[in-house]
Amino acid sequence: MSGSDVTFNVKGQPVAGYIALPSQPDAPGVLVFHAWWGLNPTFKKLCDRLAAEGFAAFAPDLREGHVATTIDEAKRLLGELDEMKNQAVVEAAVAFLKNRSDLHNEDLSVIGFSMGAAWSLVAAEEYPQDISKVVLFYGSYSDLQFSNAKARFLGNFAEMDEWEPAEEVNRMEKNMQAASLKTEFHFYPNTSHWFFEEDRPEFDAEAAQLAWTRTLDFLRA
Repeated sequence: MSGSDVTFNVKGQPVAGYIALPSQPDAPGVLVFHAWWGLNPTFKKLCDRLAAEGFAAFAPDLREGHVATTIDEAKRLLGELDEMKNQAVVEAAVAFLKNRSDLHNEDLSVIGFSMGAAWSLVAAEEYPQDISKVVLFYGSYSDLQFSNAKARFLGNFAEMDEWEPAEEVNRMEKNMQAASLKTEFHFYPNTSHWFFEEDRPEFDAEAAQLAWTRTLDFLRA
């Protein structure tokens, strides 16, 4: 099952994205926020995998069509990031998926990777009426106080992560719990950042499969 490239409206301007729909109608919606590499084939494939499991998955492009393959390229793109524009893209992506008449009229779930995990947390905080579940892959936002969010949170984190210190993840979880939010965080032994992404040298097949199983169970619960 494969999806298709689409454009959607963000403050009057077209922005690219990728959507994959299951064969059955009235499916639950899942937003996918990619890592700092951009909307590359790995994240499009993830949308296809979600559609095969019965979800309608939509990944907006947070990089204006740019795709990095190296850390240096990704750092350069991050330095060029327009946070206000990305905020608008996130808001429009929520509305785009929420307002589709062919999807189940219920709250959305969000899956975010690294940089995209931070935007997933922003979405949960800014649009609590729309976001009911959030899955984080090796990304956090420890400064958020979660005064508005109502979602449940699943976290998939790497044990040996130079980019995402465990103390920051733990601080974020404490903030969530202080706000009476439900959390389920997992640290995967002997893994590094990006362990879920098949195109990265850090990919760990066993950990990725376990994280995928936990993610599906969480989304279906």
